[in-house]
Amino acid sequence: MENNNRMAQNQLPIADYQSTVNNYPPIMCILVKVKVHNFCQQPTTNNQQQTTNNQQPTTTMPTSSTANLKFPTPESVRESTATSLTEIEEPDSQSPMPGFDTQKPPKQELIDTCVHCGFCLSTCPSYRVIGKEMDSPRGRIYLMNAINKGEAPLAEGTTQHFDSCLGCLACVTTCPSGVQYDKLISATRHQVERNQPRTLADRSIRYLIFNLFPYPGRLRAFLVPLYLYQKLGFQTLVRSTGLLKKVFPRLAAMESILPQITLDAFRDNLPDVIPAQGEKRYRVGVILGCVQRLFFSPVNEATVRVLTANGCEVVIPKTQGCCAALPEHQGQTQQAQALARQMIDSFAGTGVDAVIINAAGCGHTLKEYEHILEDDPEYREKAKEFAAKVKDVQEFLAEVGLTAKFSPLADEPLTMVYQDACHLLHGQKISLQPRQLLRQIPGVTLREPSDAALCCGSAGVYNMLQPDVADELGQQKVENLLNTGANLIASSNPGCSLQIKKHLSLKGKDIRLMHPMELLDYSIRGVKLDK
Repeated sequence: MENNNRMAQNQLPIADYQSTVNNYPPIMCILVKVKVHNFCQQPTTNNQQQTTNNQQPTTTMPTSSTANLKFPTPESVRESTATSLTEIEEPDSQSPMPGFDTQKPPKQELIDTCVHCGFCLSTCPSYRVIGKEMDSPRGRIYLMNAINKGEAPLAEGTTQHFDSCLGCLACVTTCPSGVQYDKLISATRHQVERNQPRTLADRSIRYLIFNLFPYPGRLRAFLVPLYLYQKLGFQTLVRSTGLLKKVFPRLAAMESILPQITLDAFRDNLPDVIPAQGEKRYRVGVILGCVQRLFFSPVNEATVRVLTANGCEVVIPKTQGCCAALPEHQGQTQQAQALARQMIDSFAGTGVDAVIINAAGCGHTLKEYEHILEDDPEYREKAKEFAAKVKDVQEFLAEVGLTAKFSPLADEPLTMVYQDACHLLHGQKISLQPRQLLRQIPGVTLREPSDAALCCGSAGVYNMLQPDVADELGQQKVENLLNTGANLIASSNPGCSLQIKKHLSLKGKDIRLMHPMELLDYSIRGVKLDK
């Protein structure tokens, strides 16, 4: 009776909740033989919540400003399961259920660390937009468990929920049980790419992405028609008609984040070695990136100037390519491994103290090289040594200290807001360092946005593959940034910058967005921001 009273008052203690979830059926909301489409209904709201004489009321998390979340009871789960069964065709008993192969499936011991507490739900961007349990970390872990045990297939109906994950890793930060969801979703994505056939449209857009973006040479050649597309007015025409979005929505999503292409994108302006200014303190290597070097070349140039101004000799191997972030995050195993080997080889023999990266998503993947190449006997140790040297540029500068002098960026006090990139905040646990550096600029006041840890929706190529969810998140992010009243947005990741600029433009807001390295560079050189 005491338990029932607490549940009715939406105050179920964790200990009681753990006892409750232990009564769940083997897999929540699903009991499938073949193809599964809708595993769970959307979470009910307070106005929709109903109970019957024989059913316990749905239990909710304590109220928060971010989401009104629900804990399903064992009875409601069984009812959902029974309803789902009526919509599933009987399988062909002769056909084996498709599942994970034996090459590194999600580890059962990692799956078993999840206690189903639901703390991850309020921080999961896909759950907050889509509203279905299976589009949350907890739901996806249930699916992995079911596929591992042969209770659910690896099929279109299940993989759609893995595809909906942004990989922002907010759940890893939130989880009180230390569930390594990052390792689970990574293993699952590689399984999906090997074993789950995709539609022609899906294969086509993925082929374009993974055969273009990770290769700077190809991408630079592709910039020629894109440059003409913008200069001759075709971009204005295409966007005004809205036809591309109706015919090819994913291609339209890709086009919508296309930045202004300048002539700087067609040339490399940085030499192989740039000497330190003043006393040499460190010798560091700099990774230029793919999208970063072509669309954000001023960020790379600013990064080099800040490093040299603070006593670093900079080495930039010309043989470097993509860091492998895009293919690795989407389960392209062989491509990711090949690019990782190329990156390691390009820095071999350079004698650098650290390998510096200024893009959040790239940095997270570079630090994972030991895992990516753990089965390669030739590169295993090389990958471990390389990953140990990788530092985000803000992490590195905060660690070694700044020696350069800084000047104000404007004649009046400047209010800015720092946008936390997910793969810095959650993937690399870097949050204080960028703020510490920016506060060293005279006259700067930093403001914090609400929901700062919520993904902006870029997530590598997610905003091209899942544009509807990405747009909803982009709108929320920009609204939160604007609500700070800041005059400038500082963003440490190219994908985030493109996503935020897109949604600022859609709102008709002309607010300057810059990388923290550009701001530090301006301050060191005494350059004032234009009004």
